[in-house]
Amino acid sequence: MGATRRLEPLRHVETTHLDVAYFEAGPVDGPPVLLLHGFPYDVHSYVEVAPALADVGFRVIVPYLRGHGDTRFLDTSVPRSGQQAALGQDVIELLDALRIPQAILAGYDWGGRAACVVAALRPERVTALVSVNGYLIQDINTSMRPIRPDLEAGFWYFFYFLTERGRAGLTENRDGIAEVIWRRNSPEWQFSDAEFGRAAASFDNPDFVDVVIHSYRHRLFHAPGAPEYARMEAQLALLPSIAVPTISLDGLADGNFPARDATAAGARFVGPYEHRQVAHAGHNLPQEAPLEFVDAIRSAAALAAGRLGRITQARAG
Repeated sequence: MGATRRLEPLRHVETTHLDVAYFEAGPVDGPPVLLLHGFPYDVHSYVEVAPALADVGFRVIVPYLRGHGDTRFLDTSVPRSGQQAALGQDVIELLDALRIPQAILAGYDWGGRAACVVAALRPERVTALVSVNGYLIQDINTSMRPIRPDLEAGFWYFFYFLTERGRAGLTENRDGIAEVIWRRNSPEWQFSDAEFGRAAASFDNPDFVDVVIHSYRHRLFHAPGAPEYARMEAQLALLPSIAVPTISLDGLADGNFPARDATAAGARFVGPYEHRQVAHAGHNLPQEAPLEFVDAIRSAAALAAGRLGRITQARAG
């Protein structure tokens, strides 16, 4: 069923720059949770997670990120930025547009990064955080330092996208590039043609190439950011700690991001925190291990409830 099910129907809401397409499920008065997808993936990373959370009372919102699916820019003059501050600001503005004061944020890859940005800089908007691969705020100032050769090999597309050949390649072969990345990211995941095709449809967005190319060029210090995000990027350059209740996850079969122990994974999390390793899961962890991802969100909500209870008791005392 998961190979053919779609998250439909989609709803739309406008933010400063975007017409955001999103799926929503669950009671409108339930605890809100935003599920944020990565690149090169789409909302169907949460095709099993979203209904499972809705069934236990969460208000679940799954947006297409900028440059993906039916999300569109409102103005042709707006830079098609893919930088981390833009992704984080999109989440804040989506919460504003939906009149949600605070939500659980959960994601991986680009979506996990957006969630970490908001959790670090606007913690009052975040009930709790679930992040695959832990702290994902980019240290752009050190981005050109080499890493282990086997890991560099897995990031081939980072450097490919720095070139005009890479832009042309992504334009012509977006599905082929995505499939190579999927297989490297998740070597144990036997995804079907239907699962891949369902996600690949979201790459037909007219801004997909520009947003992706800018994302990788910006993170590797090869393209400037949009001026409106300069202040936020300056804050992120300090690698701010995250104090909201957090559960981080590492897949033990992630081909590009090796799993770490709790000490290594939790270095920049200073609030209630738990780290989990998930057997046989790769980079697209919510789709590969939906039960474990759902459990992490429910546990993060419990962490947040426990923290709130302690704060309330302290104030009463």
